[in-house]
Amino acid sequence: MEIDIKEWLNGEGEVFLEDVGIKKGDVVLDFGCGDGPYTIPAAKVVRKEGKVYAMDKDIESMHKLMEIAKTKGLKNIIPLHTKSEETKINLESESIDVVLLYDVLHYIKVLERKRIYEEIYRILKTGGFLSVYPKHRKSDEPLWNLSDMGLDDVIGEINSRHFYLQRKFYKKLLHNYHYNRGYILNFRKK
Repeated sequence: MEIDIKEWLNGEGEVFLEDVGIKKGDVVLDFGCGDGPYTIPAAKVVRKEGKVYAMDKDIESMHKLMEIAKTKGLKNIIPLHTKSEETKINLESESIDVVLLYDVLHYIKVLERKRIYEEIYRILKTGGFLSVYPKHRKSDEPLWNLSDMGLDDVIGEINSRHFYLQRKFYKKLLHNYHYNRGYILNFRKK
């Protein structure tokens, strides 16, 4: 592993997620978790009183994540493997405090995103929040399904699905195992 990811998994990621608003005892869904750059620190922040659902379609990444969790002694991560075309989240309604949607929107077509926002709305507890890192939009290394969208377009799209933007901030965070700066958007249910 490179220096950035080591620092991130050994404390920097926890500081970042605490600033985002995650706290001890929370139940978190890391949607599109990959091999866990946000799942691992989230599991440390919520401690044994909380849990983190790690959801991804890439089974190999999920296996890698669970191996990392095992080596770090983390027993509060629950893997949720999903199929790529599936937009249903197999969790109970109003069972989640925080959903992380970090660096995944550009993979998802607009109609699927709308269905996913509806599912996130369904599973979030009253008072819970959705935290989004919308990487790869028009002004930030544009790629795929966000390449024609600005930050305000992303905010508008999520707001149109019964959320409202509560907090927007620009922070140092991890992207592809290296430090980067980007906008984090926290939304609440209307």
